[in-house]
Amino acid sequence: MWVYLNDRFVQKEHARVSVFDHGFLYGDGVYETLRVYGGRILLWERHLARLRRSCELIGLDFPIPDEAWLPILGELLVRNKLQNAGLRLTISRGEGELGIDPRLCARPTVVVMAKPVVEYTDQQREQGRTLHLASIRRNPEFAQSPQIKAISFLNNILAKQEAVRVGADDALMLNMEGELTECTTSNIFFVKNQRLHTPAVECGILKGITRDIVMEIAQGQDVSVEEGRYMMEGLLQADECFITNTGIEIMPVRKIGDCQIGQGKRGLLTRALATAFNTNVDRYLGPCLTPSNG
Repeated sequence: MWVYLNDRFVQKEHARVSVFDHGFLYGDGVYETLRVYGGRILLWERHLARLRRSCELIGLDFPIPDEAWLPILGELLVRNKLQNAGLRLTISRGEGELGIDPRLCARPTVVVMAKPVVEYTDQQREQGRTLHLASIRRNPEFAQSPQIKAISFLNNILAKQEAVRVGADDALMLNMEGELTECTTSNIFFVKNQRLHTPAVECGILKGITRDIVMEIAQGQDVSVEEGRYMMEGLLQADECFITNTGIEIMPVRKIGDCQIGQGKRGLLTRALATAFNTNVDRYLGPCLTPSNG
């Protein structure tokens, strides 16, 4: 496996970051995850803009010019012989002396990794996921903006640990007011009376890019979409529920705690949106970065 580290490509076993890197020491850094379909990146410009915004929000220099990213990503895909992949771009504050002052670091550390995409079977998508309502609350927006896609992930990890302990697939998190926010790595939607609902950004969620696509597709099919503030009771009474992120796309939720959602399987609107996503994904893809298999 090849990894891009700062200004070079190295094999996985040689990809080393200093123990004095402030990403390792303090979680001082940001990241972005991307999905590649047939050598083409899904909504590259939106991902790049979000990565830049994350850097700006923590006062981190953006280390690579916009036009230089795609050649790096293309070569990484070629070196790893991948056409369908997940990419992770990580930018940390960089190496520096002990202490949290950002001025201790001369330049950011950049790491880009690629891995084969996880393909879910129709049976897995039909069965869906189970969620656990975590006791861990989402970090409040006034403490740390959720629009910073930060590598300091302990808040979410603690929630995930709770879910694992009770045998659930993931954790659902509330904000400090007890309102629905999101899962540990995904946004959540629910359906009630053929209306699609999702927590508003103001609830303290990361504005997911797949979330945006789903909302655009739904509105294009004349499905009413509402972003709002919701309590747990409304979700438990939903007809359908699903989660979204770059890797899983649209994944049904069949159960939250002991409560079955709807019929306990993928609902009709969830299925329709997933079909529309697959049908329309090409229009969200950029140019091909890898040689054709043909």
